[in-house]
Amino acid sequence: MRRGIAATALVASLALAATACGGSDSGDSADGPVTITYWDTSNATNEAPTYKALVEEFEAAHKDIKVDFVNVPFDQAQNKFDTAAGSKGAPDVLRSEVGWTPAFAKKGFFLPLDGTEALADQDKFQSSLIEQATYEGKVYGVPLVTDTLALVYNKALFEKAGVDVPKTWDDLKKAAATIKEKTGVDGYQGSTAGYYGQPFLYGEGTDTVDAEGKKITVASAEAKKAYRTWLGLFDGEGLGKADTTADAYAHKQDAFVNGKVASIIEGPWEITNFYKGSAFKDKDNLGIATVPAGSTGEAGAPTGGHNLSVYAGSDEAHQKAALKLVNFMTSAKSQETVALKNSTLPTRDDAYTDKVKADPGIAGYQGVLAAARPRPALPEYSSLWTPLDDELPLIASGKKSLDEGLGDAETAFTKLVPDFAG
Repeated sequence: MRRGIAATALVASLALAATACGGSDSGDSADGPVTITYWDTSNATNEAPTYKALVEEFEAAHKDIKVDFVNVPFDQAQNKFDTAAGSKGAPDVLRSEVGWTPAFAKKGFFLPLDGTEALADQDKFQSSLIEQATYEGKVYGVPLVTDTLALVYNKALFEKAGVDVPKTWDDLKKAAATIKEKTGVDGYQGSTAGYYGQPFLYGEGTDTVDAEGKKITVASAEAKKAYRTWLGLFDGEGLGKADTTADAYAHKQDAFVNGKVASIIEGPWEITNFYKGSAFKDKDNLGIATVPAGSTGEAGAPTGGHNLSVYAGSDEAHQKAALKLVNFMTSAKSQETVALKNSTLPTRDDAYTDKVKADPGIAGYQGVLAAARPRPALPEYSSLWTPLDDELPLIASGKKSLDEGLGDAETAFTKLVPDFAG
């Protein structure tokens, strides 16, 4: 979901690039197995062991292919790959955040996958996710896992307060006050991160930009209305105050999983951590609902997740092996395994087996996917959240007015999408 780009990662990226086999001598012999490098960007503790075990299963079934599995910290991977690909030393396969896919495709770093073994089951995947992996008419990634934001809530606290699941942001504000009165804990805690502002924009029928019309809309009248609603959810009875500290995300999660706040907006990447909290020892206490709607009556949340992409700079033998790995890792069987082990959402309908849907977290998030909005095929789209990550905390803390903060975000946008009208 998030992208962390650290300048200090450049040195480390060169070391990682040395292990990549794209276009390089990776130790393959004429009669030996082909060795490909796979950069996994999943959580090293909660998720990576599942992917590593699948890679080992793949190797057992493909004696002619060896896979160098490298877990790269997610917040460094985008910059590392960009550096490695620019020097012709990138990994053969990258677990790419969906927002990176069109950006790297535009640079020519990813191989088009149309008609390849990697996309042999294309019709099995959710069409919106294939659309999200497409750039200028070609598909550059096979969807591995998907996610979206939802209103997650503590069923016991909602029941104790006698409130229904809110359908609108106004409903949420009223419910929060009642929950505080009846239970003593806050009813809702919001986030000042740019990504978490998307449902408010969608609820007003807008976005940060109009990609098709090539127009910046982050400071439009509709966007200002959306962010006024967002801002209002930090002020009132039962509403947590804006947390603009470096540990804001951790504070929000801790409060929710331990029953100190009744609801938050969050994604399925936290399912396993929800279950570790004292409030959700009983998994069925976790409620998952579509994000509240705005004044348009529509509710929408951003679509996130990861694709598997193949490096265009690898030679033919390595690309052929990489395509086989991508096909295996994104198969229905592999996705079922990942879902069961990691509590993440599959990207193909045939992977939602009865076993997978027995997890209330996965079943709950599957139920809200209809409200997920695919990202536009704009390479710069994901980078637009960075200025908002800077400006929204200043707005929420009162250091800038809404108009000033969004105006400054608009100015920053003009540098990221200079051909867009303001």
